[in-house]
Amino acid sequence: MIKNIGLPEFVEEILKKLEAEGFEAYGIGGCVRNPLMGIPVSDYDVTTSAMPEEIKRVFGGMKIVETGIKHGTVTVISEHGTAEITAFRTDGQYKDFRHPENVSFTRNLEEDLKRRDFTVNAIACSWKGKIIDPYNGIADLEKMRLRCVGDGEKRFEEDALRIMRGLRFMSQYGFVPERSTKNALHKKKELLREISPERLNCELTKILCGKSEYLAPVLREYNDVFSVIIPEINKCVGFDQHTHYHDRDVWEHTISALCGIEPIPYLRLAMLFHDLGKPPCYKFYNGEGHFKGHASVSGDICQKNMEQLHYDSVTIKKTVFLVERHDMIMKDDPVMIKKHLMRFGEEQYFDLLKVHIADDNAKAKVAMNRIPVYNAAKCTAEKILAEKECFSLKDLKVNGNDMLKLGYKGADIGKALDFLLNSVIEEKCTNTHDELIIYLREKNINKSGNN
Repeated sequence: MIKNIGLPEFVEEILKKLEAEGFEAYGIGGCVRNPLMGIPVSDYDVTTSAMPEEIKRVFGGMKIVETGIKHGTVTVISEHGTAEITAFRTDGQYKDFRHPENVSFTRNLEEDLKRRDFTVNAIACSWKGKIIDPYNGIADLEKMRLRCVGDGEKRFEEDALRIMRGLRFMSQYGFVPERSTKNALHKKKELLREISPERLNCELTKILCGKSEYLAPVLREYNDVFSVIIPEINKCVGFDQHTHYHDRDVWEHTISALCGIEPIPYLRLAMLFHDLGKPPCYKFYNGEGHFKGHASVSGDICQKNMEQLHYDSVTIKKTVFLVERHDMIMKDDPVMIKKHLMRFGEEQYFDLLKVHIADDNAKAKVAMNRIPVYNAAKCTAEKILAEKECFSLKDLKVNGNDMLKLGYKGADIGKALDFLLNSVIEEKCTNTHDELIIYLREKNINKSGNN
């Protein structure tokens, strides 16, 4: 059915070189799977009957890196690309739910394929286009079906990160797990506690940045799996908000808001966390549910979980900033907009607008009435920037030296400049050097910053 998947020339040369030395060699994993799906390949893996030392000997004239020599992997680097070459192997017992205690090398390809996670990753292809597919991975690809090689529970017990990898395949590509794989994903979810935070955050981010139409059902069906990583999710599932602003429970609202924002990691993470503080803040009075202070509580939950998952400090800071301010008032008011631009900066201001739009789009119709206001505010902000209107000290036509000449010293210099900047933003004074000096004198701003 499939004659050639179009391996790049440098990979074909690697396969030919191994075959010329009497070894079997095949492309494996994503470099076979992705072309069959019509999507780009990001990295290239080769599997071979050559033993690790034999691989090194075959490529002795090229640049090689012993990436994982203990497990039979050598990386070959050519001027046209990089490929990881791994000897056929079988894995020993897994004791940490992630890595085998030992591996044994074999000359049998099918022995190697049976240790792999999913059937769609257990398809091998020679440089001539010969397909080796003992577990019917191509049939699963055609049906976009996710199925473990052999016993799903055993596969996840061997390497629990495969649980997250499976969810990523669903989120990014639209795979649907068959029943036994689905059951195993739920049953073995607690094993994720054994996986390093760095590995979890990497996979979680990729899942969250999947395609919205695929991501929504994954978040909905596997909320119990995500709750192992972020426990606060569990309380949000089915939590009725009892307010006319919402026609979904907290988790369903979160799913809709998350899938309604562009797939940039910190934006998607912000929408994941933005309402997780609602359950502990819930109060019912005057016939409706209220969540006073939930943005701050959600920010604390976000900070704690992202630190535990070892996200980098920049991503944490950007995400927490948005979570803590996702319910702040934003209007199409030039003065307010300029003050927000001054306080937050351009990137964060526009990110806040994106968060507000995604949040309100996921609410009841009454809340969506605010979206035209946010769109108008965006246009006003863009106009302010295009016309280079003053909203920061660097745009002010006076500076510290001017204040020194007027007799201001120390902290009073900053107070005087801040007073002038706010006066310009509030359109009480024109941003020209002479008028700013005159205005400062007229208002009789003394050396304590009072008038």
